[in-house]
Order: sequence, then structure tokens, then C-alpha cells
Amino acid sequence: MKIILAEDDSATSDFLRKGLSQAGHSVEHYADGRDVLSHCLYNEADLIVMDRIMPGMDGMAVLKALRAAGKTIPVLFLTSMSDVGDRVEGLMSGADDYLTKPFHFSELLARIAVLARRPATPVETLVLAVHDLELDLLSRTARRCGMSIDLQAKEFALLEVLMRNAGRMITKTMLLEKVWDFSFDPQTSVVETHMSRLRAKVDKPFEIALIHTTRNVGYCIHAPR
Repeated sequence: MKIILAEDDSATSDFLRKGLSQAGHSVEHYADGRDVLSHCLYNEADLIVMDRIMPGMDGMAVLKALRAAGKTIPVLFLTSMSDVGDRVEGLMSGADDYLTKPFHFSELLARIAVLARRPATPVETLVLAVHDLELDLLSRTARRCGMSIDLQAKEFALLEVLMRNAGRMITKTMLLEKVWDFSFDPQTSVVETHMSRLRAKVDKPFEIALIHTTRNVGYCIHAPR
């Protein structure tokens, strides 16, 4: 397995790197949480063994950022934070296992083996992104180029459908069903009205338009080509 080791204590990291390597694993070590996050967002690995207390960015913050980005890589916390509340918090935030220090190395290897056999569980994406537009599904907020966009409830729902299907054409009928929960009515202009308002907020203040219309077909959101 390719294991990312996130541990800032040099003695502990040296011990773990040696032991994991001898057990046949490939180990890449980072001592700063920011480096762990940066690496794991853009590179593949099989497992992260991570301390909760690290400089730059603590383990919980790294975990939450990875899960928010849709990364399903298993995370095993290996930490001195041993209270029941700490363990529950770690597991509820998306960690796959939690082992407290001091620990037996044989138990760590056993837990790693169990995680290696476990099928990956998809994590729901909490932040949708198209080009420089971001939609946070948890906080119900939208930003483009770092600027906040104030959306009404239906505008947010409309944009969410488009962004979940980025690059694909979405028809008026589909939008009526998904956003307004009713069947197609050729007389209604509710989609066009809300789409016009959405464009005024998402596209008009910026140089590049992301929402596109194909006449008599539907709507599509995509990054510049």
C-alpha cells in the first residue's frame, strides 16, 4: 500500500516509517498538515495515517477539507487525543479508524490490513465547482472569483442542478421536475425567469459566461473551452 504518514514528531515518524516500510508498504512522510492536504488533493494514495495535532493545519481540519473535496481515501488517526469525545469527533467527521498513543505496532498493522480490505465508501461532495464558481452545499453559499453571490432558494437549487450535471444539457422539463417538483407545462415561464435572474448574478458581473442556452433544447454550465 502507498501510505501517507502525517506526523510532526521526528522520533515517532522515524519509527513508523521504518516499521511500515519493513512490512512492505510505501511510505511518504509529511510533518505539516497543509502539505498533507496539498498532496492528497492532487495525488493518489491508499491510506493516510495521521496525527491530530500538527503544525500548519491540524488533522481534523485536513480530514474535513479532504471529505469536503470528495476525497474518499481512508484516514486512520494515530494520536494522543484519547478521550471518548475526541474519538467520537474524529470518527463522526469522516475518519475510518482511530488508534490512540501509546500503541502496539502489531495492532496498527492489523488495522491497516482491515482498511485495505474494506471497499471504498463514496463521500458526498459538499462543494461543487465549475471554473471559478463554487457552490457550498453545506453552508448554502455561492462564490465566484472569491466573491460572495447572494442567491434565493430557487436560484440556489437551479444552480445546484446545473453544477451537479456540469457539461451536460439540462432540459426545461428536467429543471421543472427537479427544482419545482412538477411536470412540464409549456405555458410556464418560471424556468426562464429564474434562469435570467441567476445569470445576472453568476455571469453578468464577470468576464466569462458559464451558463449557456441551446434554443429549444436546454441549459448547460461548463468551464471555458
